[in-house]
Amino acid sequence: MNALSANELRTRGISTLHLLNGEIEEAMITVRGREKYVVMAVEQYNYLRECELEAFLLETKKDLEDGSVILENVTKHIRRIKGTLKS
Repeated sequence: MNALSANELRTRGISTLHLLNGEIEEAMITVRGREKYVVMAVEQYNYLRECELEAFLLETKKDLEDGSVILENVTKHIRRIKGTLKS
Protein backbone atom coordinates (compact mmCIF):
# COMPACT_ATOMS: atom_id res chain seq x y z
CA MET A 1 0.00 0.00 0.00
CA ASN A 2 1.38 3.40 -0.92
CA ALA A 3 1.74 5.97 1.82
CA LEU A 4 1.27 9.73 1.68
CA SER A 5 2.02 12.15 4.44
CA ALA A 6 -0.74 14.44 5.63
CA ASN A 7 1.58 17.34 4.81
CA GLU A 8 2.01 16.15 1.21
CA LEU A 9 -1.74 15.83 0.87
CA ARG A 10 -2.21 19.31 2.34
CA THR A 11 0.32 20.96 0.01
CA ARG A 12 -0.47 19.07 -3.20
CA GLY A 13 -4.17 18.66 -2.55
CA ILE A 14 -6.62 16.15 -3.89
CA SER A 15 -4.64 15.90 -7.13
CA THR A 16 -2.24 13.66 -5.19
CA LEU A 17 -5.01 11.10 -4.78
CA HIS A 18 -6.01 11.36 -8.44
CA LEU A 19 -2.45 10.48 -9.43
CA LEU A 20 -2.53 7.42 -7.21
CA ASN A 21 -6.03 6.38 -8.26
CA GLY A 22 -4.92 4.71 -11.47
CA GLU A 23 -1.97 2.94 -9.87
CA ILE A 24 -3.30 1.52 -6.61
CA GLU A 25 -6.60 0.63 -4.96
CA GLU A 26 -5.87 2.38 -1.67
CA ALA A 27 -3.40 4.78 -0.07
CA MET A 28 -2.29 5.12 3.54
CA ILE A 29 -2.19 8.65 4.95
CA THR A 30 0.45 9.14 7.61
CA VAL A 31 0.40 11.80 10.29
CA ARG A 32 3.73 12.53 11.98
CA GLY A 33 5.12 9.31 10.53
CA ARG A 34 2.31 7.08 11.82
CA GLU A 35 -0.33 5.39 9.69
CA LYS A 36 -3.60 7.19 10.46
CA TYR A 37 -6.07 6.97 7.55
CA VAL A 38 -6.75 4.94 4.41
CA VAL A 39 -8.12 6.49 1.26
CA MET A 40 -9.73 4.24 -1.32
CA ALA A 41 -12.17 4.35 -4.18
CA VAL A 42 -15.79 4.28 -3.10
CA GLU A 43 -16.28 1.03 -5.05
CA GLN A 44 -13.59 -0.67 -2.94
CA TYR A 45 -15.12 0.72 0.25
CA ASN A 46 -18.57 -0.55 -0.72
CA TYR A 47 -17.12 -3.98 -1.48
CA LEU A 48 -15.44 -4.15 1.93
CA ARG A 49 -18.65 -3.07 3.69
CA GLU A 50 -20.57 -5.75 1.80
CA CYS A 51 -18.03 -8.37 2.92
CA GLU A 52 -18.32 -7.16 6.51
CA LEU A 53 -22.12 -7.32 6.43
CA GLU A 54 -22.05 -10.78 4.85
CA ALA A 55 -19.76 -12.03 7.63
CA PHE A 56 -22.12 -10.55 10.23
CA LEU A 57 -25.09 -12.25 8.58
CA LEU A 58 -23.31 -15.63 8.60
CA GLU A 59 -22.40 -15.18 12.27
CA THR A 60 -26.00 -14.32 13.11
CA LYS A 61 -27.32 -17.37 11.24
CA LYS A 62 -24.85 -19.58 13.14
CA ASP A 63 -26.02 -18.09 16.46
CA LEU A 64 -29.64 -18.82 15.52
CA GLU A 65 -28.77 -22.42 14.55
CA ASP A 66 -26.81 -22.93 17.79
CA GLY A 67 -29.66 -21.54 19.87
CA SER A 68 -27.40 -18.94 21.46
CA VAL A 69 -29.94 -16.14 21.10
CA ILE A 70 -32.91 -15.06 23.17
CA LEU A 71 -36.19 -14.53 21.36
CA GLU A 72 -38.53 -12.23 23.30
CA ASN A 73 -40.73 -9.20 22.84
CA VAL A 74 -39.63 -5.69 23.81
CA THR A 75 -41.39 -5.71 27.19
CA LYS A 76 -39.76 -8.97 28.27
CA HIS A 77 -36.40 -7.77 26.99
CA ILE A 78 -36.57 -4.54 29.04
CA ARG A 79 -37.63 -6.48 32.16
CA ARG A 80 -34.74 -8.91 31.67
CA ILE A 81 -32.22 -6.12 31.17
CA LYS A 82 -33.47 -4.15 34.19
CA GLY A 83 -33.29 -7.31 36.26
CA THR A 84 -29.66 -7.91 35.33
CA LEU A 85 -28.65 -4.31 35.95
CA LYS A 86 -29.86 -4.26 39.57
CA SER A 87 -27.08 -5.29 41.93
